Amino acid sequence: MGATLLLSLAGRPDLSLFHLLFAAAVLVSIALAIGIFTPVVSSIVCVYAIADLLIGLRFDRLVVTLILNSIALALLGPGAYSLDARLFGLKVVVISPRKDADGS
Repeated sequence: MGATLLLSLAGRPDLSLFHLLFAAAVLVSIALAIGIFTPVVSSIVCVYAIADLLIGLRFDRLVVTLILNSIALALLGPGAYSLDARLFGLKVVVISPRKDADGS
């Protein structure tokens, strides 16, 4: 997702106006690669991509892919080998077996 973010910014013809935005995208990509604050960072990427799609007045498949991937990553969270897992511990969801309605 970080590479997709950088590709969507690098494809702009007016990149000279967005040096600060590109530097922020590099930092966000590094944060996603090492897995630090994954839900927060991917939510920021999602907001950026939606704004780019709405303000840019162009339909780009790369930006749509970025939106969908950032939503998925924000909902899934960090992986087992991420820095978030080391800092905050792994989260395990245990689903108990469903009881039948008839009581048997």
